[in-house]
Amino acid sequence: MNVLKDKKAWLIFILPALIFYLGTVFVPIIQSLKYSFQQWNGIQEPAYIGFDNYIAMFKDSYFWNSVQNNLLYVVIVVFMQVFIGLFFALLLSYVTKGAGIFRTLYYLPAVVVTVAIAQMFRNLYSLQPLGLLNMFLDFVGLGHLQSAWLSNPHTALIAVSIPEGWRFIGMYMVIFYAALIAIPKEIEEAAKIDGVNGWQLIRYIKLPSIVHVLSLALIMCTTGALRGFDIPYIIGVPGSATELVTTYMYKQAFSTIQYGYGSSIAVFIVIESLLAVLLIRAIFNLRKGDA
Repeated sequence: MNVLKDKKAWLIFILPALIFYLGTVFVPIIQSLKYSFQQWNGIQEPAYIGFDNYIAMFKDSYFWNSVQNNLLYVVIVVFMQVFIGLFFALLLSYVTKGAGIFRTLYYLPAVVVTVAIAQMFRNLYSLQPLGLLNMFLDFVGLGHLQSAWLSNPHTALIAVSIPEGWRFIGMYMVIFYAALIAIPKEIEEAAKIDGVNGWQLIRYIKLPSIVHVLSLALIMCTTGALRGFDIPYIIGVPGSATELVTTYMYKQAFSTIQYGYGSSIAVFIVIESLLAVLLIRAIFNLRKGDA
């Protein structure tokens, strides 16, 4: 404790991490902000063009289509990772034997390489040769619903979102499970003596006790989904059906060599992520005030 009261020692411990954080997070953001006001192809000298990149971005219908896709992508990913993860964590909190095996099995997808997950789901969705999903539909008598899920523009975005949501369900389940088992048993036992049923125990005891963990998980998951890139880029289809803001930014910056325009989209991603964090915190603070 004396070490923490010593300001010099505190600076020695904090300063390296702070410098590393500023160098790897703030400097790239400031650099992107600078490029967003320039026209630059990476070869010629950058030329200052003011807000032209931002004006072009807001007039770009393809950009707004990617924003719309991104919002649906966020909804699917957050629902799968946070709410299904929470559901499994609640179920697991009632398991008294073998919980460690279930934790390991559910967490396993989080450590699998992204490319392997993308390829696995590509095979799962396949129509030619018949993938597992279409085989299952045929088996249960719903063969007429068989589809090339990744090629169909009506299902492609959902098909791309599911792998990203699926792979981190276990990670969020472990986070929620750790919070749930940390709730003092005396509180649950007192509530049971007072006659609360299982649903009331979850509604009025367990969920309020882990509300801070829930808000943190929502922030992590939402900002992660807003920056989602790898799986949509790997198994996404050409065209606009599966285009997200991040993949569109990448293509503008590195495929069409418009670094300035790509940087303006990068700045947009930073701002929308910050707004999402502020919105989630405001909602939870409001509910905390109402409680």
